[in-house]
Amino acid sequence: MKSVFLIALLVCQIASAAQTIEGDYPLKIGKNYRIHPSNVSQTEVFLVKSPKDQNTFFASCNTLSFVPFFISEGIYTTTNGGVTWQGHDTCTGEPIAFHGGDPGITIDKNGTFIITRLGRSPFVGLYSHYSYDQGQTWSSQKVISTDDLERASLTTDANVASAFYGTTYAAWVKFATPFPIMFTKTGNGAQSWSTPKQVNNPSKRNAGGDLAVGRNGEVFLCWAGVTDTSPFKEIMVGFASSSNGGTDWHVTENAFSVNGITGVLPNKNNIRVNGLPVIAVDTTKGPRQGWIYIVTGQKDLFPAGTDPDIILYRSADGGLSWSSGIRVNQDALNNGKTQYFPNIHIDKFGAVDVIFYDDRNTTADSTGVFLARSPDGGDTWKEYEISDHNFEPTPIGGLGQGYQGDIIDLTSNDSKIVTVWMDNSTGIYQIWTVPIDFSILQGADEQEPAFGLNTSRQNHPNPFRSETTIDYQVVEKGVVTLKVFDVYGIQIAEPLNEIKEPGNYHVTVTADDLLAYPNHSNGVLFYRLTVNHQVKTGRMVHVK
Repeated sequence: MKSVFLIALLVCQIASAAQTIEGDYPLKIGKNYRIHPSNVSQTEVFLVKSPKDQNTFFASCNTLSFVPFFISEGIYTTTNGGVTWQGHDTCTGEPIAFHGGDPGITIDKNGTFIITRLGRSPFVGLYSHYSYDQGQTWSSQKVISTDDLERASLTTDANVASAFYGTTYAAWVKFATPFPIMFTKTGNGAQSWSTPKQVNNPSKRNAGGDLAVGRNGEVFLCWAGVTDTSPFKEIMVGFASSSNGGTDWHVTENAFSVNGITGVLPNKNNIRVNGLPVIAVDTTKGPRQGWIYIVTGQKDLFPAGTDPDIILYRSADGGLSWSSGIRVNQDALNNGKTQYFPNIHIDKFGAVDVIFYDDRNTTADSTGVFLARSPDGGDTWKEYEISDHNFEPTPIGGLGQGYQGDIIDLTSNDSKIVTVWMDNSTGIYQIWTVPIDFSILQGADEQEPAFGLNTSRQNHPNPFRSETTIDYQVVEKGVVTLKVFDVYGIQIAEPLNEIKEPGNYHVTVTADDLLAYPNHSNGVLFYRLTVNHQVKTGRMVHVK
């Protein structure tokens, strides 16, 4: 009954999401909800997953209230993969009254929650807190730097095979000539940090700064090189790598040229935007293991058009060389539509997932949220409108020209992608989310090398009349079952239930298998392949 219920639930999810969007794009996905409804503005949203528990996520953001006035960092957690959330709008690490927002977050190998944030006078600089109880209580502040600086980016090495397993890294831009990238690390859960060191000596001032860790413990860092005068437009992306935990760096100040969208968007109430790069690394055991990806927001530089587009770059050699730009959003070039604020994640399949704001399906003064997904390293893309409503971005008064926050985020576990973004449709900016099950993503049939359907195709032919074949792989000897369900979640066939030795196999589903069940009618069916308790679900179409 459990498997039938799960398939039925999957069918309901797919049916409820069935809204066609422009062109050849797939379906809208799921119902959106706020993770922590409140009367406090929540902007610049970050999201990480625990390396100890794939269903535990930690989200944070800038939180702001004018009456009474305070600035802090939201602390929001889920232990069931994003179904329900708990938390509050204030990080309670002392001194609470002097928090300055701009959080960076991670969860280390021990499940310790770590947050960095800016301080307010007299505590100018970068500070950190740690929590042993999933954000319920926090340590007092630890000083990282007393420089004037930009928000820090955090990441942790969660690979048990790495020589730097458990090390957490932070990087940021120092606001003093030559505006370099600075770096520090901790190996004890943020109880103490190494003395910050300068990574580069740029000829152009830097902005942003984002970190990622490779499968073998390499540390990768990217940033934007910007013009010397306001609005400090991004003109190139810098890149640095370290193979010894950040002790030494190989630096390339201009890895590739860009033309960022820095400035304001007049059609969206003059909100302030940027094209700052963000980075991700494929740490799966798949064919693109070790590939590095950087995504930016650009315009007026091919392959970007005359309106803001999302552009991806990739490296298959550890950052020594980079591809030319790849346009992520698949709407028509130069169509007047605006895509901005991308973020990137590599899921367990090695697929590249990019979230961004996109107004192609609404008016120019509004926006929705899209997910673009590439199963082949950026060669091809499928797009999904993941927001179930649009909103009209507006600046938050009193926080500088056009400020609305400029970070949205995503991560994943074994079963779903979890996304977060800020949306002011309730009257103030709040964090919205929608978990997206891999089974309802078209093209999500790429499986881990350890187990899976054939990655080049699923069941074939599809649709089918007399029979169809499903290819699969077994790595360790075990029981393999294949069950077929109708659209009501009722099992109508079990073509396979055997013990299999390691190897590559295929199983054939015939019309006779299906027609033995009188309630079966032609149309969409779902199959559930189980190997050693690992489960994959697919969809097939039978035509009588």
